[in-house]
Amino acid sequence: MTKEIILAGFGGQGVLFAGKILAYCGLIDDKEVSWLPSYGPEMRGGTANCSVCISDDTVGSPLVTEPNIFVAMNQPSYIKFIEKVQSGGKAFIDSTLVSKKSERNDIECHYIPATQIAEDNGLQGMANIVLLGSAIKETGLCAIDTIRKAFESVVPPKKANLIDANMRAIELGMAY
Repeated sequence: MTKEIILAGFGGQGVLFAGKILAYCGLIDDKEVSWLPSYGPEMRGGTANCSVCISDDTVGSPLVTEPNIFVAMNQPSYIKFIEKVQSGGKAFIDSTLVSKKSERNDIECHYIPATQIAEDNGLQGMANIVLLGSAIKETGLCAIDTIRKAFESVVPPKKANLIDANMRAIELGMAY
């Protein structure tokens, strides 16, 4: 199994953090992983994306050019990457911020109003994690206890109080 994932959005939407969580999930599950962040000169408001590879075998290159899983947090990212998704791949799109719909019939698109779900549940700024929850459920990337362990590894001790909120966001994404 090799999963090649691109997560993309504006800086400040947490795409790099979500990618890091996925990479840690792979590590916890004893997989080979890579996490390659990429962002414009403006961290907040500029474009940001990251490539994550999770594999049973050695990862040959950390750069993902044709993902089999794509997470889009905004319309510019959706436009940039949707045509690059491998045939048979899956896309997870924040339909609160992306109005376009894919015309491709060779990929599975999931339109999740992640920003709206996060805001409606008092989890402002966690749309990235809502989308991540949906992606994990639909792809079987890892188990729920692995996700919690990843948050516990990545979230700094001074922000440990946010782990439960992140897990709530994961659950909301899984339930959508």
